[in-house]
Amino acid sequence: MPINAGFEYARAEEKYFQAQTDSERLIALEEMLRTAPSHKGSERFRGDIRLKIKKLKESMIKSRKSGKSNKKGIKKEDMQAVLIGLTNSGKSSLLKTLTNTNPKIASYGFTTTEPEVGTLKYANCNIQIVDLPPIASEYFDHGIVNNADTLLIVIEKIHELEEINSLIRNKKAKRIIIFNKIDQHDEQTKRKISETLKSKKYNYILVSTKTNEGIEDIKEKIFKSFDIIRVYTRQPGKKEDDFPVILKPESTLKDVAEKVLHGYSQKIKYAKVWGPSSKFSGQKIGLKHIVKDKDIIEFYTD
Repeated sequence: MPINAGFEYARAEEKYFQAQTDSERLIALEEMLRTAPSHKGSERFRGDIRLKIKKLKESMIKSRKSGKSNKKGIKKEDMQAVLIGLTNSGKSSLLKTLTNTNPKIASYGFTTTEPEVGTLKYANCNIQIVDLPPIASEYFDHGIVNNADTLLIVIEKIHELEEINSLIRNKKAKRIIIFNKIDQHDEQTKRKISETLKSKKYNYILVSTKTNEGIEDIKEKIFKSFDIIRVYTRQPGKKEDDFPVILKPESTLKDVAEKVLHGYSQKIKYAKVWGPSSKFSGQKIGLKHIVKDKDIIEFYTD
């Protein structure tokens, strides 16, 4: 943001970084241009905004003519972590190691030009991992970052954190610093890196996709970064489902039912619960009952 920009410009810029679609970005950019400082010293700055508007309009016209969208739509899952880093930081290799995807990997920069999505299976949960284009790329999507639950900041050098952190506006998401390609360093250097990150009170881990150092630990860190509970459902007399219903702490039985199927709670007469929230196994409960992590629920509609 320019030095002499006022509140209206700051608000427009925030809308731009929060935008999910090209139309929203265009509206925000035009508002930024209207509210940007108009003195002689800001001419170049205003010119940069005009250029962004021009390129975005051209891109939108081209997309309409081709019938294609230039933005890969991503439906956010219950647990989502986003990989962020500079070019060639090894994000794509991490995505491949952690999930079921095979992203394009190359030794040259800016290989990733659109978000890649994979699924990390851990603790009976499916965790959505999104690999974004490099943070300096024109394809970097601030909207996805601003709505993420967990940010996985991938670095090769500690000084990279300053640049990356300055561009991240999501203050609510948990952050995990992943110092990648640690196989390139000796044990003494590893200790120094670890001590520096620890002194700055970062939640961090050292990893290598070549040697698999730290891979199992990062999976656990990712899982523990989410403020969730897991509730398993089952039909009476049968084994519980393999994958749990993911909910926020302090959720009720009604929340579980609605997560299973919208409107389902209206059909439920009562339920039985086994697990941490029950006073005894098979306790009969109502819709207001607060469930806990690893509860097993049977629903009864008759």
